[in-house]
This record gives sequence, C-alpha cells and structure tokens, in this order.
Amino acid sequence: MTVESAAPTLDTIDLTDLENFRHGFPHEVFTVLREQAPVWRHPATPGTEEIGGSFWVVSSHADVRAVSTDPATYRSFEGPSIPDWDPNTRGLMLLTMDPPDHTRLRRLINTGFTPRMTALLEGQARTWAVHIIEKALEKGECNFVDEVAYPLPMHMIADIVGIPEADRAPLFDVVQANTEAHNYGSGLSREELLARQAAALGQMFAYGRELADQKRQSPQDDVWTKLTTAEVELPDGSTTKLNEFELDLFFMVLTIAGSETTRDAIAGGLLALLENPEQMERLRSDPSLLDTAADEIVRWVSPVTYFRRTATKDVVLHDVEIKAGDRVSLWYPSANRDAEVFSDPFTFDLSRSPNPHVGFGGQGAHFCLGAHLARREIRVMFEELLARTEKIELLAEPAHTALGIDQMIAHSLKDVQVRLTGR
Repeated sequence: MTVESAAPTLDTIDLTDLENFRHGFPHEVFTVLREQAPVWRHPATPGTEEIGGSFWVVSSHADVRAVSTDPATYRSFEGPSIPDWDPNTRGLMLLTMDPPDHTRLRRLINTGFTPRMTALLEGQARTWAVHIIEKALEKGECNFVDEVAYPLPMHMIADIVGIPEADRAPLFDVVQANTEAHNYGSGLSREELLARQAAALGQMFAYGRELADQKRQSPQDDVWTKLTTAEVELPDGSTTKLNEFELDLFFMVLTIAGSETTRDAIAGGLLALLENPEQMERLRSDPSLLDTAADEIVRWVSPVTYFRRTATKDVVLHDVEIKAGDRVSLWYPSANRDAEVFSDPFTFDLSRSPNPHVGFGGQGAHFCLGAHLARREIRVMFEELLARTEKIELLAEPAHTALGIDQMIAHSLKDVQVRLTGR
C-alpha cells in the first residue's frame, strides 16, 4: 500500500530541506507558491540558521523577469547564493557585479569571441560530440553524466579559454572534484566538504595562473589571452589590468559555470527523452525539431536553480513590501512551469514555440554569456547521439546531487546509467 504525502501548504514549505530535492525539483511546492504567494517570505527554519535566516522567494515568471531586469533595485553584489559570499569576492567577478562594472568586464570577455573563434566553435562542437559518443558506444554502458554530457562543454570551454589538450584531463578532474565537494549527500560533514572545495579551487587557481603566464609570453587568439593582457576601462576613464585574484575568479567562472550548466542540460535532456519516448521518436524522425528542442530542454531541466539578489531600497513587488537589504531569491524552475506563460507547462514538447523560458536567466545584465554556445552544444550532441544509436536504455534510477541551499545554485544529476546500442 502506498501512502501519499500531504500536499504542500505555505505553512509546511521549507526550501532548505534537502529531501525536497532528492529526486529533482519540488514542482508541487513551486505550484503552490505561484498560485498562493508568488513573492513569499521564507520563514526562519532550522535549515536557515547557517544562511542568515529568512529570505524572499520569487516564483512567477513575470516577477523573476522584473527583478532580473532591474539591477538598480535588486543588486548582485553580495553574491548569487542566499548566504552572502566572502567579502573578498564581492564586486570582483561577473556574478557579483552590477552595471556599469559588469557591462565593462562582460564586454572585455566578448572580445575573445573573434570571428575566427566563432567559426572554430561551429566545427569543434560536432568534432568533440562525435568523438565522445563513439567512445561511449565502444563501452556500451556508461554514466551518461560523466562520460557524455560533461566532456563536451568542458572541451568547448577549454577551446575558448585556450587550454592545451594535454592539460585538460587533470583539469577536468579538478573541476569534477569541486562539484563533488558540494554534494551534501556524500556522507561528509559540512567542514569536510568545504575543505575539499577549497583544495580543488586552489588547484584550479594555480593552473589558471600558470596558463596566464604562458599566454602573456605567447599570446593566442583566445579568451584567456584577452583577459590576462587586456586593459579594463575604469569609471573615471583610466584603464587598469585585472589583478591575479580577479583572474583567479574569472578562471573559476569560465571553467565551472561554463561547463556545469550545459552538462546538466544535456544529461537532463536525455532523461526527459527517455521518460517521454514519443518525443524521442519525434526527434529521431524529424531532426529539424532540434532548433526548438534545445530551448525546451533548457526550460524543462532549468540547469540553474536560483540566483539571489539584494534589495537596494524599499520596494513593492507583486503587492508585497520588500525592505532595503532584504535577500530576494529567483527560482527559475518554477518560472519555467508558470501556466500564465506556458501552455501545458508540465508537458515536455520539443516543438514548443514561442518558448520564453528563463533557463539562461531572466534576461537583464546577467543573462547567460554562453547561451548561444549552450544551444549549439545541445543541438549537436543530440543530433549526433540519435544518428549513431539504435536504442538508449536507462539501466537504473537516476541519482541527483544533494546540494544544500547555500550551494544549490545549480541542481545536478549525478548518475544516469545507460546502455547505448549503435546502428
């Protein structure tokens, strides 16, 4: 006999409870919030003690967009997670910057996407996808997350940054070690996880500095050369170069944020296709659907769980009064199931159009820098995967990474064990 759990109510919702996320997003909770309290004050609970107490939860599509496009009222300076980030990192990386500083540095990164680099990426994505899929087919059975979904965005980011192929395997291991250090379901204590995270970041920073020295000595047409040698314009019109710590933070953002979200979209996209076999067959028989499929996968998976903003002044949002200094969290998977915007929001529809999802952010200054690249990688991966496989079978219940609310900016699949049968 199966005992059904009680439907959530505003009095029982606790987004700091890891159990809500053990098997994916708690969409039943988000539905209650959108319908009853689109802007809701999360009460202080045992799970909020270490993250500074209560905070605002914004769950509707319209309100997520409104906050995202108003950096003057809702700033990013304190960091993207509900707890404040280390004061030493505030205002020094894209995620903790607001215009005009954010605009200047984002423009600097964009200079790395030269016509030569853009042309290279078009071909490289397919080359890497074919190589990765063929390697997985040789094995037959694999963890799709680690062996297929992860290598493609990591290699693409490495191509953009300018990381030599000989250096990639150990660096990829370090990035994965950092991801695992956020896994609250690993059985390790919070202190042990933080120590492992610090160790992984230390290795990452050390490599980034070594690579920066190489680029200064031998400049290349890549993003890391641009960042390590270019001058940044200051508000007074003067210029300066990024210092070592700022470069450390940029290297972390480019290698981690640039790879994890696309990995999660590809892994979650495959799981959605396996759970909706009629959509899988549609895509196999009509590859032209890939143009809309990429955005539907991002909407469905919502690789970024939430971002936090801080109110700069007293403001009213959806008839709710928010005070200056209050923390405001934007929940993208909820906005991406908003029935006010999406027809049949709980239906996975590869032909969905229009599809104004907020899977790359709710527009505004912090809209994902790599959105176009991510779409390209998703399209190419599934085009090549379906062209080369006769059958894809799920071998076990997928496992999710259990992240605490302080780390849960991205919510990832950890294991998707599959058997790939080639054509």
